[in-house]
Amino acid sequence: MGPTKSSSDCEEELEEEEEEAFVEVDPSGRFGRYSELLGCGAVKKVYRAFDQREGRDVAWNQVRLRSFSSDPSVIIRLRSEIELLKNLKHQNIIFLYHFWKDVEHNTLNFITEACASGNLRDYRKKHRHVSIKALKKWGVQILRGLDYLHTHDPCIIHRDLNCSNIFINGNVGKVKIGDLGLAAVVGENHAAHSMIGTPEYMAPELYEEDYTELVDIYSFGMCLLEMATCEIPYSECDGLGKIYRKVTAGVMPRAMDDLHDHDLKAFVQRCVGRPRDRPSAAQLLKDPFLADVVDDDDIQDV
Repeated sequence: MGPTKSSSDCEEELEEEEEEAFVEVDPSGRFGRYSELLGCGAVKKVYRAFDQREGRDVAWNQVRLRSFSSDPSVIIRLRSEIELLKNLKHQNIIFLYHFWKDVEHNTLNFITEACASGNLRDYRKKHRHVSIKALKKWGVQILRGLDYLHTHDPCIIHRDLNCSNIFINGNVGKVKIGDLGLAAVVGENHAAHSMIGTPEYMAPELYEEDYTELVDIYSFGMCLLEMATCEIPYSECDGLGKIYRKVTAGVMPRAMDDLHDHDLKAFVQRCVGRPRDRPSAAQLLKDPFLADVVDDDDIQDV
């Protein structure tokens, strides 16, 4: 065993950590951004940040608007996401704290809560051995978030639910739905008509551009399949055309054959069934498959 560090060495390291400075502060002075990048997508970068008023970590989402000057639909989508998020409050939906446009740097910025363990796809890959009960606990929380969106007035359809858009705080096992940039707010008939989303998770009726919030239940089923197998649905397909043909023909992804738990497989099949047979989020929360975790105190308290 090598030499141990002295207390003075540890104090010096702590002092170095304490010297970390913000690289940017929001106009109100409440939020400070660090240089550390938490995630990077096609549209935005997400940085580690700190809420000085509440004393907690947050996520600073930043979009460089000049990158999309030729594609205003991206900006419209982002503004729609912000407008949606600022009116939503649920323990299983990512919470929006603040947003603003930085005219000088031509950026759109919004502060959301931070999920320390990142998205569910990456988290599941890091933890290959997960029990069926753990999958159920994650699933129940996703369904609670969907039930909130679907029973919201007006109804909100996420339309792009997948494991990269679901986030987790692994220390308490709390799951939250994020990335509502493609969500649709629908009227009393709950019908939407735009074909949009991630192909591997899109319900067949979404391709037909005539659907309801039950497309999110289909996507949830595909998420549960990925959570169980660590395989993205239809990964055997080498192009979007093949995915489209299989989905519209009702051919299930190869990963379904890897579900060896009969009850789990039957539950996933109920989620991805025909629209008229597909249960709502509220109905799935009452499904016998989830009965052993729905009322657990550890789900209620996180």
